[in-house]
Amino acid sequence: MKSVLVTALIGSAAAFAPATNGKASTALKGAFDNEIGAASPELGCWDPLGYVTDGNQERFDHLRGVELKHGRIAMLATWGYATTWGTGVRFPGCEDFPAGHEAVLKIGTENLIPVLLTAGFLEITWKQKEGSFPGDFSATSFPVGFGNYARSEQDMIDLRTRELNNGRAAQMGILGMMVHEQLDGKPFIFFDHFDIYTPSF
Repeated sequence: MKSVLVTALIGSAAAFAPATNGKASTALKGAFDNEIGAASPELGCWDPLGYVTDGNQERFDHLRGVELKHGRIAMLATWGYATTWGTGVRFPGCEDFPAGHEAVLKIGTENLIPVLLTAGFLEITWKQKEGSFPGDFSATSFPVGFGNYARSEQDMIDLRTRELNNGRAAQMGILGMMVHEQLDGKPFIFFDHFDIYTPSF
């Protein structure tokens, strides 16, 4: 019994021991800390599972391309979700479709085939430009890229950073909307639907 008390006393005293002031090393710091999309100078390339801590550039470029692709799809999904919820806005032939997640369940083969063909066509025709940053599909004849908005290298970095961060936000946004719709039928926390913006001239 005495040994248990002594052990407990020593353990509780350790809680009041001074903390070391040295900066702890972390596996999060790595070869890609200065890449576009790093959360902050302190955090660097946020990689808690250690996918690219070994500095493998090819793997990093692949994962960054995947992140960009998912972000671009999520931005379109968020836009489509917000546009169709509580409004009559639909593609021709889909006027009777419900909004939100229920549309996925009622899409049917005849409407799913054009979606899959379009996705396959884009996957085959849009090609990564050799030697460029991940997600640069300017090697295709179809006009993609930042166009006249990127007048300098700094503009390009700024636009790429915005795209990456907006894609990250959209991935969380579409996930949140789908979860909220399943919980209480209301995907948007503060209102029931978006009013479609129509510019006045």
